[in-house]
Amino acid sequence: MCGRYALTTPPEAMRRLFGFAECPNLAPRYNVAPGQDVPAVRATADGRRRTLVMLRWGLVPPWAGDPAIGNRLINARAETLAEKPAFRAAFRRRRCLIPADGFYEWQRAGAGRRPWHLRRPDGRVFAMAGLWERWCGPEGEPVETCAIVTTAADAAVRPIHHRMPVIVAPGHFATWLEGEAEAAAELLRRPTTEILQACPVGRRVNDVGNDDPACLAPDPEAEAAGDQPTLL
Repeated sequence: MCGRYALTTPPEAMRRLFGFAECPNLAPRYNVAPGQDVPAVRATADGRRRTLVMLRWGLVPPWAGDPAIGNRLINARAETLAEKPAFRAAFRRRRCLIPADGFYEWQRAGAGRRPWHLRRPDGRVFAMAGLWERWCGPEGEPVETCAIVTTAADAAVRPIHHRMPVIVAPGHFATWLEGEAEAAAELLRRPTTEILQACPVGRRVNDVGNDDPACLAPDPEAEAAGDQPTLL
């Protein structure tokens, strides 16, 4: 799964990569958590341009009676999302890209779990595949939400966790955002293999109330021990 990530890349660098027109004043985020509003890139209704919007992380289907269902729908499994009632309509018509420059996973370590930060070696931003939906409350107020698409972990992530976000290469942005469902499904069957670097970080990131550079600080005990992710 993907239950926490970081996005510290300046908005202008994101704009150049994703091609949206806006250049918003986004503060760096070091510990993005479900239930929070997150930046996402999607195509406009006419498909002519891309726009950056804020979506609440935790997808709420239009038919849901209670928006609390979003607490359980932060991730959508790539293998089944085309059939799942909560995700299939969004997969056909409402796909998005969620920028990140790293995500967190937790590995079992004795009686506890050790957090790891996974990122590109160059630290640059990348795109996680996402789905979005619009839900209307009892007074008709719209709430736009999203989920991150996950797949089986690759060789870099597998020692830490068996799932990871689907990473979309820049050359496939248009297919994911604007292509037909079958073309998007083909991307999921053959997800981008991104070279990722795993760094052990301190348990400060465990608390969603902490959102500062210290969340990314390497765990000194793990570094001193020379710890590396190992298959369990």
